[in-house]
This record gives sequence, structure tokens and C-alpha cells, in this order.
Amino acid sequence: MSVNYDEPDYVTALRDSVRKFVATEMPREKARQWDRDNHWPREVHARLAGLGVFGLTVPEAFGGLGPDIYATMAVIEELAKRSTAIACSYIMGVCYAGMNLVESGSEAQRAELLPRLARGDLMFAYGLSEPNVGGDLASVESSARIEGGDVVIDGAKRWCTGSHIADYIFCLLRSGAKDEKYRNLSVVLVPPQSPGVTITPLGHLGIRGVETKDVTFDGVRVPLANVLGGPDKWGHGWSQLAGRALEVEKLELSACALGIATAAVEDATAYAQERVQFGRKISAHQAIRHSIAEMRTKVQAMRHMLYHAAWLADQGRPCSVETSMSKLFCCEMAAEVTQAAMRVAGAYGLSDQFDFERYTRDAISLPIVGGSSNMQKNNIANRLRLET
Repeated sequence: MSVNYDEPDYVTALRDSVRKFVATEMPREKARQWDRDNHWPREVHARLAGLGVFGLTVPEAFGGLGPDIYATMAVIEELAKRSTAIACSYIMGVCYAGMNLVESGSEAQRAELLPRLARGDLMFAYGLSEPNVGGDLASVESSARIEGGDVVIDGAKRWCTGSHIADYIFCLLRSGAKDEKYRNLSVVLVPPQSPGVTITPLGHLGIRGVETKDVTFDGVRVPLANVLGGPDKWGHGWSQLAGRALEVEKLELSACALGIATAAVEDATAYAQERVQFGRKISAHQAIRHSIAEMRTKVQAMRHMLYHAAWLADQGRPCSVETSMSKLFCCEMAAEVTQAAMRVAGAYGLSDQFDFERYTRDAISLPIVGGSSNMQKNNIANRLRLET
């Protein structure tokens, strides 16, 4: 039996294109400024579309190149090495919009929206969590009801990253009696500029640029056609949410973690081979050498775990355990690696004139967002059918 761990040639070529784009359009100082100002550079996002990478989750029939989850993760990894602001807005398009429309959109929704996505002209923000609802998403309290040809929405969503720049907020809403916890849920696509939508900022430690928001809905009306999958899918929101797109969400965060950790260890390695203390470069000191060796080992393990899970997803194989393992391991290791890299740089690791402190701020949020590490452990344990 032959086993080949080589990355496909076309993905390597794609990486090279993205790296050239990053070097030209996303230089370090600009990325630092975006972080300081909590600024999203719309013009850079628009130029990224020129590479064709927004078509990686869009079928060819709608003007795309995919779906290709493996290649999508490679793009996210390369972008996240430099800026989560651009990596996250890319995810809002190619994953939040692309994966959900391909998997659950109606024919009309796919025909209208997927060609826009392939051109880089569509982003979704997730409206899932609420002030009183975190991981237990099936308990959402925000409501939706049908009035004539409209859906009327009331309630509040929290941690809606990028909702102010999105074309639609992907809202999970209570559309029936609460005692039918998993059955009376619907997903509705809500334009953020709709009357009755109020968006307010939330302070956030890391992953700046796209900004995290609170969103309230006060009698917001959208057409019934904005139900994901069309009106016939009213009340089917839970099955739409808990599908393949959810597996990919775990992978996209794993790819962000890998990109951030890779950048951190590369910067730490370069710094260690330049900084001189006690008459020699600090890379000659055993403590530093061991730290870099450990970081490199963790990053390599992250890479294998992520891309194995992405390959399984591309093959259409069951991968819930592997995607949860990837999310758990990659995000926890990113937090460890970035802090270790910061310590290699000493006091300079705390300075905003270097990127170490930004890597750390971005990485320590990853075990929490998109399904916490404890939720991933629960998912893995449940799939192992451990006795309770």
C-alpha cells in the first residue's frame, strides 16, 4: 500500500500565488496598522478576488472552481499568516456563504448568489450565538414568524463577526414552539441594512479588523424567499446548520490557527538567529533551541491533522471526529506556540513593533470561538460511543 503525503501540485502553485499577493498587498506594517485601527481593508479583499480563490467552494456550473476544501484551507492558512482581518473576510465569503449555499440553498438562491461569490462579491456573517445562548445553539430565543409573504424577526444576536460588512446575516431563529427544541428552527438570510436592524460594536482581544458586533432585530421584515433553502425549508434550520458546512467551520479555524502558529515560529526562528546575547546568537542556547524544536513539531502535527481532515471532507467521507480533533488540537497548539514564540523574543515579544503579541492575541481566542475545545472533546467522546 502506498501512502502519499505530498501536497498536490496545483495547491502548491495556488499557495505561491497567494504568498505573492500577501507580500505585495498585505505587507507587515499594513497588517499591524489594520490591527491597531481595527480596520478592514475592503480594497485588499476586492483585489484578492482577482486570484479566483473565492470560487474554490463554488461548483463550476456557477462560475467557480470547486468545491475544493483542501485548497480552500491552504488559502486561509496563507492569509492568516499575515492578517486575520483578510483571512476572516475570505472565510465569510468562501465558507459561510459558499458552503451553506451549496449544501442548503434553494435553486434560486444558488443561481443568484453563487456567481456573485465566485467573483468575490458576497459575504455572510453568522448570527448564531445570543446574549443568553452560546454553545447550546438549539436554544436560541430570537424569533421568526411568517406574515403574508414576509418573515418577521425579533431578538438579538451576539458575536456577529463582520455583520457590518456582510451582504447577509445567516440567522438561526426560533420559528415555532420552544418545546420542540431541534425541530422549530429556521435559518433566514437577513440583509444588515434592513429597517429594524441595529448593529453595535463589541470590544475584542484579538482577530481584529473584521470587528465583532451585537445585532438586534426589531420587527425586521425580509421576503419569505430569504429562508435558506426556500419556504419549504421553514423549520428545518437545525439539519441545515449541523451539516457539512459545520465540519468545514472547524477546519477553517484550524487553518487560521496553523497560519498564525506557522508565522510565529518562523518569526521566532529568524529572531533567534539574529539576536546576540552572552557573546553568541541566542539560537545557540539550548533553551531556545529546544523551544523552537518543540514549536516546529507542534506546527507539523497541526498541518498533518488539518489536511487529513480536509482530505476526508473533500472525499465525502464521515469526518466529524477528525474535524473536531483538528479544531481541538490546532487551536490549542496555536495558543501554546504563539506564547512560546513571544518568550523567545523576550521583551520585544510584547512590543507592537513586532508581530508576536498580535499572533498571541489572535491565537488565544481560537480555542473558544467556533465551538470551544470542551465542545470538541464532547463531540469526539460522543462519536467514540463511550458509556455515560
